[in-house]
Amino acid sequence: MTLQEIGKIAQKGEGLRVEFKKKAAHPEKIVKEIVAMANTEGGHLLIGVDDDGTVSGQRYIEEEVYAMDKAIQELILPAIHLKKHVIDLSSKKGVAVYEIRKSKSAPHYILENQRKKAFVRVADKSIQASREMWEIMKRKQRLDDIVFKYGKKEELLMKALVSRPHITLKEYMALAKIPVYIASRTLVKLVLANVIEVIPRELEDLYVPKY
Repeated sequence: MTLQEIGKIAQKGEGLRVEFKKKAAHPEKIVKEIVAMANTEGGHLLIGVDDDGTVSGQRYIEEEVYAMDKAIQELILPAIHLKKHVIDLSSKKGVAVYEIRKSKSAPHYILENQRKKAFVRVADKSIQASREMWEIMKRKQRLDDIVFKYGKKEELLMKALVSRPHITLKEYMALAKIPVYIASRTLVKLVLANVIEVIPRELEDLYVPKY
């Protein structure tokens, strides 16, 4: 990857597939961005780039890369295979680019206080994946046909989505008068069957009709 190519990526600004970091001060936090991109649509993590997209570089870029590589290797499960590019801007400064592909082994996660935490990319943010998103990612890797019975609770959901733009898990539970595990399982199955679509959110995921 050339400096010109890095500049073109930086010009796009941060978004679904691009994240800037001036330096790798907290690599244990930055790996969440890599996990999120691998779990979503892939992308580029740039180190040595300012928030406004200026490719200003970072002193001792090799040390930044060493810290990031160590965190990637030790904290991300299952392991993520990515490409790394390190470009010198001068004798003192450089920039690093981690090129992340959309993974076929999702969900990737990190262990935090002995808890597995997966992340997904939404616009220019990386957010923790809900239990439903985790299950959707896991089951998408299988090639099983999704079979479900279209019963009363499914009918209630689809009728509700005619009169409203979206529904949450809690709203669906209340509407159908069903426990959380049944509501969760139903929403996951309908997403996998391409009947509805999930929009991840920090507080509550939204479920919308699949057009």
